[in-house]
Amino acid sequence: MISRVADHCFWMGRYLERSESTSRVLRVTSSLVLDAILPPAQVWTSALAVSGEDEAFAERHGAAAMADGVRVTEFLTWDPTVPSSLARSIDAVRENARSIREVVSLEAWEAINELHVWLHESGRAEWAVRPDAFYRQVRTGTQLILGAVEHTMLHDNAFDFIMLGVFLERVGQTARILDVHHHALMQLPPDLLREETLWLSLLRACAGFEPFMKRKAGRVTPGEVATFLMLEPRFPRSLVFCLREADQRLASIRSPGDEAFPPLRCQARLAAVETFLSTRSVPDEDLHALLTHVVDETAAICGELHEELFRAPPRPWPVAHAEQSRAEA
Repeated sequence: MISRVADHCFWMGRYLERSESTSRVLRVTSSLVLDAILPPAQVWTSALAVSGEDEAFAERHGAAAMADGVRVTEFLTWDPTVPSSLARSIDAVRENARSIREVVSLEAWEAINELHVWLHESGRAEWAVRPDAFYRQVRTGTQLILGAVEHTMLHDNAFDFIMLGVFLERVGQTARILDVHHHALMQLPPDLLREETLWLSLLRACAGFEPFMKRKAGRVTPGEVATFLMLEPRFPRSLVFCLREADQRLASIRSPGDEAFPPLRCQARLAAVETFLSTRSVPDEDLHALLTHVVDETAAICGELHEELFRAPPRPWPVAHAEQSRAEA
């Protein structure tokens, strides 16, 4: 597979997961505001911080506007200049898929187009009237695309690169959501800290509410929630699960024991993060430092992937062309 195709596959997966995560965070945040347990400014600031757009929003609209849910959701949903906005992410999914149309199945391509057309033709009107239904539709559309990718594409290197992008993006999204919300909630007074609604909203933001309740039998505590989202090996959005899946996808692309190619630094780094996290005991750790390390390492792994697999190596100067150039000189 040429590096250009691999790069588009990887970023298609990343933007697909980013779209799904953003839609879920905005939907859960809107519901949490209605519960009126926390001040709106605190709730919406957390949503901006998860996307890494809190400073950009404050610079453009002012810090006071962080309490305005309509302005925040419009910024994170429709603004074309915001790198992580929902509309820009879905546009990027389609553009990357269009660039690799020869490897994307017809069913996946149709699902991508349907979501893209709906978003730009009737999505804005739906968002203005029924934002909850709008974000649910985006979530359903992205999950349909992922299902089509998994069940209608060959499970070859193109599929591995798409899923590698999905799982690495999911690691970063889950870690940021947990870090921002857990840190904010732990600053609350003891009576609010025991409010289960807040911790359940964190689980819903990571699609973990029902799995957590089945696994933990309803024991909702800050430590249990954090441990589940980080270390539960059977939950497909936990950090450990996603890191292991990403490691397997990368091993399918380049086996660690393949002596025909040099070992990948990103592969060793990915395995190191997985081992590091698997040996942690969440209640005994500085959670913010731990999650910051995971986010930073995931970003570094993506950067090394680009350098080692996606970036075209320098092309040697053709001998005949070099001799011609010297003769003309």
